[in-house]
Amino acid sequence: MRSLRTRLGFRANVAGEGTACDVERAHRLISYSEKFEARWFWETDADGRLTYLSEAVSDQIETFGINPIGTPIEKIFRLDEVDAQHLRSLKFHIVSRTSFSEYPIRAKKGLHESWWSISGRPWFDLDGNYQGFVGSGTDLTKARKQEATIRRLAVTDSLTGLANRQRMQDHLEALLRSEGRNSSDCSLMIIDLDGFKGVNDTLGHPVGDALLIRVAERLSSVVGESGVVGRLGGDEFQILLPGHRTEKGLSDLACQTIKIISEPYLINGSTVNINCSIGIASSDIHSNPDNIVRNADLALYSAKKEGRGKFFFFDEKMLLTAKWRKRLEDDLRNAVNKDQLKLMFQPIVEANSETIKGFEALLRWDHPQEGSISPSEFIPIAEESGLIQQIGDWVIRTAVDVIRSLPSDLRVAVNVSPIQFSNPALLTTVANAISFAQIDPSRLELELTESVFLEDSAKLQKIFKSLKALGVRLALDDFGTGYSSLSYLKEAPFDKIKIDQSFVKGAVDPRSRNSAIIAAIVSLSNALGMETTAEGLEHQDEIRLIKRLGCTQIQGFVYGGALDIDELLPELQAGVRRMRPIGPRRSRRPRTTFIKPASMNINEGQASVLIRNISENGALLEYNHFSEGMVGVNIRLDFVGIDGTLATIRWVAQGQAGVEFHETIALNSIF
Repeated sequence: MRSLRTRLGFRANVAGEGTACDVERAHRLISYSEKFEARWFWETDADGRLTYLSEAVSDQIETFGINPIGTPIEKIFRLDEVDAQHLRSLKFHIVSRTSFSEYPIRAKKGLHESWWSISGRPWFDLDGNYQGFVGSGTDLTKARKQEATIRRLAVTDSLTGLANRQRMQDHLEALLRSEGRNSSDCSLMIIDLDGFKGVNDTLGHPVGDALLIRVAERLSSVVGESGVVGRLGGDEFQILLPGHRTEKGLSDLACQTIKIISEPYLINGSTVNINCSIGIASSDIHSNPDNIVRNADLALYSAKKEGRGKFFFFDEKMLLTAKWRKRLEDDLRNAVNKDQLKLMFQPIVEANSETIKGFEALLRWDHPQEGSISPSEFIPIAEESGLIQQIGDWVIRTAVDVIRSLPSDLRVAVNVSPIQFSNPALLTTVANAISFAQIDPSRLELELTESVFLEDSAKLQKIFKSLKALGVRLALDDFGTGYSSLSYLKEAPFDKIKIDQSFVKGAVDPRSRNSAIIAAIVSLSNALGMETTAEGLEHQDEIRLIKRLGCTQIQGFVYGGALDIDELLPELQAGVRRMRPIGPRRSRRPRTTFIKPASMNINEGQASVLIRNISENGALLEYNHFSEGMVGVNIRLDFVGIDGTLATIRWVAQGQAGVEFHETIALNSIF
């Protein structure tokens, strides 16, 4: 030990005084270093065999049946693989008698979880004869394990243990960089959970986290060793599949994934049900990681638009649509900033008196190049881009300003987006607009769809209470087309129910159940003290039906479309309120166009006519001798497949006539 300590640099004084003290001091310092600083020492003879090794390291090596003393050092230690390609071997330095510093090493046998850093230099006796090597080492095990943990966490999702976004990106890049790629050598699935937000909101985040872990387990079991599963964050996952995959194979995997994800989960005593949507994209020879991810995202977007539990493959039309939507978003942003949007106003008519009770404000956008853009196209873009808040605030302010100019007995209804409704700023916008315009708050009616009820119930009740405190009216729009409508009516203080046009359409057909549904809604509304507005009326016979069923108000093209308020104001201010229907008199079922000769018996005479189109309850006839005096006359038609069909001529124009059958006919007997 003494010689080792001396060689490491502890020297007695020349006169020999204090030699024992110096050696003792060296002994204390080395012992302290070995025991408390995770530092160890080693020594070899001239042949490179270990003659000394600190006890801490020696004991570890001896555990594996190796006696390090007397063994060449290069047979005990090896360079760590990470750095071996950049450094000369230990044996090289021993043989060449050259110093080295901070070499990362590991044991050659066992101790696979141990790392050290080693330094050494040759030593010579007083005569200059080479005697061997002497050196020290440092334990790197703890630091290396910490580094490994950091590296693992950097590429691993901490909740599920799956690969994270960065790791999935690295995998994808590695696949696309590999040599010998064919035209389709990997596929990517992006999976988004449907209904996860509701789980978090109702059962809490701990249940939501537990659900994500279970989903990760199920995905891993489905994919197995055939691919890599990762979590991108939130409720979005990825599956990366190397190699060529057929569309059928990918479809089967997507179906299996949807099936296993949608099976119920039992978490903390609660049964949880969710579903998922999937977008799929495959690489080609020109692919890069960014456009594969983009393509899968676009496919996922299409799948989610179609509802829950769907998967879509990417196709180029999706990219073209996305580019068009982006351009439209940019143009919409420009339109908002340059005040290019406008409000038009469609009358809402009292059913019994046929007088105007108010208007619905409808947003319109006349694009400089594309012409009129439907709200059904640009409103979703506004919601996704965040523009809906700015647009919605402008609509409310503008509508309230119009109310100020209208006679005091008229109201204006405004559609409110679910995104705008959930924003606390809505209350401020409405209150400020009403205060500035100095109008009766009840003249403003906010129309909400059932999708607003996806919000947290407590938050929802707070918003409803605040709006009613302002004095505005609330209407439930598109009633009956969403989920749990009756529970919404129980929870929310609505003043009106708007019956969706899907129930109005075809309601006059005696075979349709729509009129019974409308009657039930009206009865429910009356019991709750609410008004009812039937939307989307186009034909005058629908007006008669809606009146008979007891609806309070009517809205639709049967009374006209949306108009500029400046066109309406003069008559409104003059007290004109009566509306006359301008739509077609009767609804008719879809007609099939064809040419078929027929025999027409009219006024005890007979004539040959051509049938130009036909439906179950009417037909268009062509005959050069039709006249206005024939309107209302009953006829009988005979043609192949139908004999003795009785009908009434309803209109005549330019050699053609429209006839209504007294009884519906079966078209399958004709074709």
